[in-house]
Amino acid sequence: MSTPSFLLTRQRHPLSPSSAASRISAYVYGNILVLAALVPITTSPEYVGIAIVLGTALSTFIAHVFAETVAQAVRSGEQLTRSERIEELRDSVPILSSAVLPCLILLTAWIGWLEPRTAHILAEVAVLVRIGSTIFVVRRLQGRRPTTRTVVTAIGLALVATVVVIVKVILTH
Repeated sequence: MSTPSFLLTRQRHPLSPSSAASRISAYVYGNILVLAALVPITTSPEYVGIAIVLGTALSTFIAHVFAETVAQAVRSGEQLTRSERIEELRDSVPILSSAVLPCLILLTAWIGWLEPRTAHILAEVAVLVRIGSTIFVVRRLQGRRPTTRTVVTAIGLALVATVVVIVKVILTH
């Protein structure tokens, strides 16, 4: 089944299935790494970990753009054009977006609206929900309606993401 072009649009230009897949990959990757950064943070009224989350997202974005640019040059056998480099930047933006909601939630603790531990837990849950919701975005891009199986898969994705984060935290912290 081909993907309807109106589902793969940004402004008035169609988004290629390859670019859509790259963005979904960056979205999942960024969310998992942001969650992995959040888990070991010890919060206090003075320290809520915003810099760690932002730093994780920014450093991952830079590394991802570099790696994807090199990989694309290898695939094509040529240097990338300016337009292709910009497209790689666009395709990697979901990594940066993965830090926005958790940082806003942590900001509420920093300014005193929420207790730091409550904000920290809410930030982690928000990222897990984002990871789980990926399947709904994929179904939409495929032009397919969500089903009961979609919901079960979303829960499964969130659980797998949790396991990945636990493994990363155990092995690297």
